[in-house]
Parts: sequence; C-alpha cells; structure tokens
Amino acid sequence: MLSLFRWLLRIATALVVLFLATTIGVYYFLSRSLPDYDASWRVRGIGDTVEIARNTHAVPHIFGESDADVYYGLGFAHAQDRLWQMTLMRRTAQGRLSEVFGERTLRTDELMRRFDIYGLSQSSVAAQDPQTLSALDAYARGVNAWITLVNDRAMGRGAPEYFLFPSEVGLWQPADSIAILKLMAVQMSGHLENEVQRARLSTLIGETRTNDLMPIEGGDGLSSLPDFASLFPDVSETQWQTQLATPFRLPDELRGGALSPFNSTETAGASNAFAAGPTRSANGGTLLANDPHLGFSAPAIWYLARLDLSSGAVTGGTIPGVPAVMVGRSERLAWGLTTAYLDDQDLFFEELSTDTTQRYRTPDGWAEFDTRRSIIHVADADPVTITTRWSANGPILPGSHYSLASVTPPGHVAALSWTALSAEDTSISAAVALNRAGSVQEAIAAGEAFVAPAQNLMLIDRNHIAMQVIGQMPRRSADHPTQGRMPAPGYDEDARWQGVFPYASNPQFIDPQTGLLGNTNNKPLDRPFPLHVSFDWGDTTRIQRWVRLMRQRSVHTRESFIEAQLDTVSQAARTLLPLVGAELWFQDAAPEPGSPQAQRQIALQLLADWNGEMNEHLPEPLIYSAWMRELQFRLTRDELGPQIEMFSHMLPDFIERVFSNTDGAGEWCDVVQSAVIETCVDIARASLDEALLGLTQDFGPAIESWRWGEAHQATHDHPVLGEVPVLGLFVNIRQSTSGGDNTLMRGLTQGGPPGAPQPFLNIHGAGYRGVYDMADPESSVFIISTGQSGHPLSHHYDDLGVLWRRGEYIPMTLDPDLARAGGVGITRLEPQR
Repeated sequence: MLSLFRWLLRIATALVVLFLATTIGVYYFLSRSLPDYDASWRVRGIGDTVEIARNTHAVPHIFGESDADVYYGLGFAHAQDRLWQMTLMRRTAQGRLSEVFGERTLRTDELMRRFDIYGLSQSSVAAQDPQTLSALDAYARGVNAWITLVNDRAMGRGAPEYFLFPSEVGLWQPADSIAILKLMAVQMSGHLENEVQRARLSTLIGETRTNDLMPIEGGDGLSSLPDFASLFPDVSETQWQTQLATPFRLPDELRGGALSPFNSTETAGASNAFAAGPTRSANGGTLLANDPHLGFSAPAIWYLARLDLSSGAVTGGTIPGVPAVMVGRSERLAWGLTTAYLDDQDLFFEELSTDTTQRYRTPDGWAEFDTRRSIIHVADADPVTITTRWSANGPILPGSHYSLASVTPPGHVAALSWTALSAEDTSISAAVALNRAGSVQEAIAAGEAFVAPAQNLMLIDRNHIAMQVIGQMPRRSADHPTQGRMPAPGYDEDARWQGVFPYASNPQFIDPQTGLLGNTNNKPLDRPFPLHVSFDWGDTTRIQRWVRLMRQRSVHTRESFIEAQLDTVSQAARTLLPLVGAELWFQDAAPEPGSPQAQRQIALQLLADWNGEMNEHLPEPLIYSAWMRELQFRLTRDELGPQIEMFSHMLPDFIERVFSNTDGAGEWCDVVQSAVIETCVDIARASLDEALLGLTQDFGPAIESWRWGEAHQATHDHPVLGEVPVLGLFVNIRQSTSGGDNTLMRGLTQGGPPGAPQPFLNIHGAGYRGVYDMADPESSVFIISTGQSGHPLSHHYDDLGVLWRRGEYIPMTLDPDLARAGGVGITRLEPQR
C-alpha cells in the first residue's frame, strides 16, 4: 500500500512539474512579444531622433524633428501595442479573413470582395493631398520598422495570437490606412437594411403601421410611400407574398461573429457630443464633451496618443492603422464626432436581359456589367472563386445579404449605391488636415474632404462653438419614386443619383443664440427632400434628457459636462411607465404571498418609486427592461410573425404610439388571431407577468435582490481568443455596468429574438470619452474602455477599463515635461546611417 502511495505521489509530482514547466514555457514565448517601452532602436526611414514617451497609463507622447518623423513614431507605437488588431482589420478590408479562419468567414470575405473596399482604397491613394501622402508613407514606414525588428530579433512574432493563427505579417502600405477608414464606414452604415425592412413591412402591414415601427422624420417635402409591389408591375401578387413570407434572418456575413464588420442597423453607430459657448461656461471659455459609441471589444478600437506636430501638439483618440487623432484637442481647438445618420446608401434592383444575365437595363437601353473574377483562399479547404459584378449604380450583392432575396423581383439583381465606394476617397486627408486646424473655421474647411462615413463634427476653439455635418450627401431627384426610403428600379432615371451636393449644402451650426450645441444621433433640423439628410435617425429620447440637463444650469463647467456624459437616467422609462402601467398600479385586494399577482405588485411598487436611473445596483432597470422587451414582442408577434426578429431591441417611440393610440396605433394591442378583443391593459399585464416569470427563473424569487449590472455586463471580448475555451476567461473583460439602450451613458443591450440567451448584455457603447475645457486646456480629460495594449499579458491590457467602468478619466496633457516625467519608459528611435 505504501509503495502504491509513493508511486501516486511521484506521478502527481511529475504532473505538477510538467504543468509548471509548460506554463512557464508558454508564458516565456508569449511574453516575448511584450514590447520594452524603455529601449533604444536604430531604424531606417527617419530623418532624426524620435522619442516615444509613455506615461503611467502607457499613453505615448511622440516627439520628432519633423511631422513625418512624428507620424513614423505613431506607426511604430501602434504596431508595438496593437499589431494583431491592425492586421486583422486589414485582412477584413481585403476580404482575406478566410485564409486564417477558414469557412466561418467566407461569406464576410465574399461581400468585402464584392464591395472592393481594398481595391478602392488603393485607387484613393493618388487622390490624397501632399501632406497626407507624406503622413501615410511615414506612418507605414514606422509600422514596418517594428515588424522588421520583431522578425529580426525573434520577439514573439509581434503578438501572441500569431502562435495560434500563424500567418505572414505583410508590410504596411498607405492603402491599408485608407482601407481601415472605409472599414469604419462598413461598420457604421445601416440604411441598406432600413430600405429592405421598410419594403417588407409596408407590403406586409401597410404604410401606416410601418410608420409605427419605423417612424419617418423628414420635415417638409415628405410624400407617401408608394406600394412597393407597384414599382415592379410585372411581378404577380402571389410571387410577392411567397417571397415576403421568408423569415427575416441575420445576413450570412454576420455568421463570422466578432470577426464580421457588418452590423445590424441597431448597432451601426451612435454617439454623444455637446458644446457650450463662452456665455454658457462658468469660466468664460468653451466646453466640449464627446463619447463615440461602437461595439465593445478587447482591445478597444480606440488608442490614446499625443503627436507633437509642427502646427502644434494634438492629443486624443486614434484608431490603430490611421495616422491621425480622430477625436481630441490641441492648444487652440477641440473636436468630437457623432454618427450623422446621413442617408448615403440606396438600393437598386437591376432588371436582367432575358437572353443573358450579363446585361442589365438602363435609362438608355441595355448595358454590360463590369465583371471580374476573385479567388478567396480558405484555410483547410479549397479556394473559392467568385465573379463580382458592378452596374452603373454600384456592386451587385448576393440575395443572402440582409434578406435581399425576399424583396428582389424575379429577373432582377440588387445593386448598391454608397458614398463609401469612392475610388477618390479623401476622408483621411480631412482627418490629417483637422489635426493642423487652429480654429473652428479652419476645421470646417478641413471637413470638406471627408467622404464617408458621414459624421457630425462638433468643434470648439477659444471663442466659438460649431457643428458641421461632414461626408458626401447624395443628390437625389425631387421626383425620386421612393425618396431613398425603399429600393427602386435601377433603370428609373429619377431614382439614380445625380452626383453629390456641394459641401455648402451640408448642415452647419455656428455659435447659436442659446450658447449650446448637442447631438445624440437625433434629427438636427427640418429640410425638404432631397436636402433632408435622412428619414431615419438614431435617437429621439437621449436628446430629451440632454436638453433637460442643460436647462438645469445657466452656466456649465467641466464637471457638469462629465456629469451629463455619465448620466444614466432613462427618459424613455420616465415616459413609458406612466403610460403602460397607468391602470396596473392599484389592485382591489391584497394578493396571496408568493403568487404571480404578489410578484407583480412588488414589481409595480418598485417601479412606482423609481426615478428612471439605470443603476447597476438596482432591480428596477432589470424589471423595466424585461417588461418592455416582452411587451413589444407581444404587441408585434401576431402581425409580424417570423418577421419579428427585425426588431430585437425595445422601440420607445413605438410603445408610446401604441399606448397613446397615435394614428390608431392602439390596434396593435389586439391579438388578431383570437376571438377576444384584447386591450392594451391586458397586454401590459400579461407581459409583466411573463417578464417576471423569466427573471425569477434566471435570478431567483427575491425581486429586491435582483441587480441590473448582473445582467448588463459590458462585453469587452477578444474577437478571436475570446471564443477559445479557457482562454476566454483570461482575454475577455466583463464588467457590471449602469446605463441602457436609451441613456446618455449608453450601454446598448444584446437583444435578440424571443427566448434569446442573455439579452441584456452590454455590447455597444462609449469606447472613448473626452471632455475638453478651452479656458484651461490642460484640465481636459479622456479615457478608453480597455487599455492601451492589445497583449493579454500586459498590465496595460485592461487598466484603463477599471477607470472607465467607474466613470473616471485621466488627464490629457500637452506639456512635454509632464509627458516625460514618471512614465513607464521612453522609446528612442535613432536613424540608421
């Protein structure tokens, strides 16, 4: 027996030693790719010494004798900290993900090839101005200098992901940076999906009820939608009904999961930006707060940096791969961005010739498609060859994309016009020029070169505030058959774009009398079609809360702007609960303890005393969110049937219209398949009971112990390693968070169809926050949602995320002495002679 024990002990000891040795070996190889921030390197491609001084949070302050050397340093720093992220985004834009990840990303690659994002980026290089070409070239040299050092000195291949997904790290090219901005346009565009949804709904439930779910906000010049089927009279009603009966589903491109750049319209983009002029600022200067909203990931899409340019130092949020501060400040100017929701996409159905599918109908007769073959190499599978086609209106898209097949008439194919598909895209020139601007007027002038994705550029200098819509606005005919709200025949001359409007036509606001400017993706102005900007906007409730907060003070400070940026009160909850629960608050008799009626009464009492704050430590936000989610599904299930998945998030305007019976919207409450006529009170009560039942199953019977933050965890997940068992525990960053779909501190929930798991996870929000005070620029602050490093073994992988979750910031100094003092190291690049 003693001998057996000794052998078991020896085996256990050997296994422990083997485990420790393996762990140490893995750690050694993975840690080789951790950059040394306090090192000197001799490199090619710079004119003089470049210093990269990183502060205690690893934010690089980059100094050089010329702007080209500074951009070189930015490329070097980006590559040190985010090489995997940069090359992954480049592969996405090139349509080459499947070379590494296999068939799971094939549909994504196919669509990116059809858009020709990378080819258009290569063509756009020649369109840039000389300063931008210099910046692009210098930046690429800096990235490549780090790649060369990694290869020459065997520094862990540059990132730990390359050990699991071995692939050659190609040298960086200027076109790669342009492609990443175009990739952002892919991620932030949703009008194509809106057109498909509106076409499906208007045919299924009519225009009036479609407007309940997708309200039109166009101002003057708005006409009624035509019957979609009437645009294609050769298609029978039976054929349309058969096609439209196809259940709505996510596009094939989204099956790539976190690797797919294609978002539904609900997550296409959001943001807040607001500014105060000297008359509304306590210190007589100007203030600006900005928090762009994008999908969460680890690392975040944002990277903090300071560039010491000849025109003056700039600091703020950069995007790895792009040689510019996209949001931030200088000594004289601060700027922020929000998604403009400008309608820059139109869908056309091209009629095919009956004798060949290579010809399509135009206003002037029949024309040949521009076709080319493209080979997609797929890991562990045979290469796939696709034939891409372009018409005069744009690339031809497969029917699987956003359920296009369900609305494409027989004998037609879908084509997309989109401003982002420009071969002379100078958006990056606008970004580089903005970094040199010293005033509001100079910044507005720089925005003229911006093409896509359209943004609201919020600006302040010492004395002025402004908001300028940047991005090309398509010029549509006043006689457009659908006004861009639904797909149109490609051969209709009135439906085709007539170029773009001049930059002077883009909305502009400078020094309003109120002294305040704000945008939360809301509709900023009323203009008649075709100068309408858009019929679809990203917000109607956050702006109400912002206006309320601004009116509470006659003057504002940096602290009051921070308070507004972090505000978690849901104006939607304050509006909807009195409407929906109006006849549910009081009951005649006390219910039996533990019964569904008792649970309902407890929940209603909590909601009655609640102020609408979506605080992570409270149960009320969870009850409210689950109730409204179940309520919307019950209201729409019988009318929409399988199309219910079009709307996976609560629509506050829809529920308000129903319970206010706006334009007869109260008829949604009646279940048409039942003989009984249900009232809105019936539906509200049943929805609350069902929501409470589900929450009880997930969180237990004690309602008072439920916590919103337990369900509303921010999902900063690694897009690749995060899906690997065990590894996900180390690389994914999960945090309990406040806020919700309709709060200024927005935390968009995951949503999903009825019964979807974890519908309240926080997947989309402010990856960057900045607050700027031009009366005291050095008091300006910023933060990102994870950390500077993309290396999971780095202390700086998630350190800023801890501050972000608590609503804290770090200073964004331009003082070179402070930048060099007390940091984690100074990287010196010396020219190799």
